Amino acid sequence: MRYLVVGCGRMGAGLARALHAAHHSVTVVDTDAAAFARLGAAFTGEQVVGVAFDRHVLERAGIRSTDGLAAVTGNDEANAVTARLASRVFHVPRVVARLYDPLQAHIYRRLGLQVVAPVDWGVQRLVELLTLGGVVVTTSLGTGQVDLVEAELPTLLEGRRANEVTVPGEILPVAISRGGRTFIPTLATVLESGDILHLAVVGPSRGRLASLLGER
Repeated sequence: MRYLVVGCGRMGAGLARALHAAHHSVTVVDTDAAAFARLGAAFTGEQVVGVAFDRHVLERAGIRSTDGLAAVTGNDEANAVTARLASRVFHVPRVVARLYDPLQAHIYRRLGLQVVAPVDWGVQRLVELLTLGGVVVTTSLGTGQVDLVEAELPTLLEGRRANEVTVPGEILPVAISRGGRTFIPTLATVLESGDILHLAVVGPSRGRLASLLGER
């Protein structure tokens, strides 16, 4: 697969190295040639100097044959313009932009742009770490509205059924790890001591999950 990374700061360089290590073809664009030093000696992908939202720069970087583009410069406006240009004009199949401003991120999501918002994510993650105790977020789905979390079964739920940690449309146990194996439960599955619950949770219901697990 061919990927185009726009911006060679810490995130851009890290992303480029990770894609390169996974044996993808990677081109990195930055306005400052010195920024490419962050890629390290092992990186053998292409490096293009220029302003990423310049169509000629993008074409020189091979945007017409790329499978995905990540706009991760330090400027929200530049990332948004580059991502929309890649999506609307060049029809790149997968486009993601990093936006620091939560309001801008919300606006561009409504316009159909896939956005990574570190500030929003960081704030929510801090809230989880401070308030959800033993609940661990393993991954976020979509733009972060639904999380997959895992939690060790508390004593108060031993012998109960999976339906007691189910809230339709909000909280759903999708798997249980027990005795070295993981399986998909039914609502009638009896919960046992030592179970690890894997649950899908919508963002506003994280507090409710904590209550169900007896952490509040």
